Amino acid sequence: MPPKSRHSKPVSNKGAAPMAANDSLSEHREGPPGVFRRIAAIVYDVFLLFAVLFVATLIPAYFLSPESFVASPANNSVVHELDIPLQGWIYRGYLMVLIIIFYGFFWRKSGQTLGMQAWRIKLENLNGEQPSWTQCVIRVLVAGISLAAGGLGYWWIWLDRDNRSWHDRASKTVLRSIPKDKKKAKKT
Repeated sequence: MPPKSRHSKPVSNKGAAPMAANDSLSEHREGPPGVFRRIAAIVYDVFLLFAVLFVATLIPAYFLSPESFVASPANNSVVHELDIPLQGWIYRGYLMVLIIIFYGFFWRKSGQTLGMQAWRIKLENLNGEQPSWTQCVIRVLVAGISLAAGGLGYWWIWLDRDNRSWHDRASKTVLRSIPKDKKKAKKT
């Protein structure tokens, strides 16, 4: 029986293109994940992203002020501030590029970040394929706007007829829930 949307009558699959035989996920798709599953995946990813950005900050900090990394008995102080070059727009752009590469790498590779894997969520374009780099960049930038607006872009899912957020719509991508594998569930 075809899936039902919460806002419409059942839709017929007549005339729909058959699913690819080699697409193992296409047979086991569920609807889009809810807001709280998305947020839980984001929390997982933020911890990993923080570690990546921390290391990425140490690299230019070391080259711009190596004396900050050398302990000397004469200078028994702690560095509390980064050099001015690490506080400007170039540094912020550098971090933004790293964030885009972080998410883009995972989304282009498997459609999932580590948090998305833990919460069984997968990102696809509207055709069910891996998103392009352009879609990844748009998604990261609009997701930042969604968060900056107090999370309104995420809460929008409750109002949208397809349960899509602002960045889903802007990047022409969709998140899908992946059901638990029944074989693995029986073993545990």
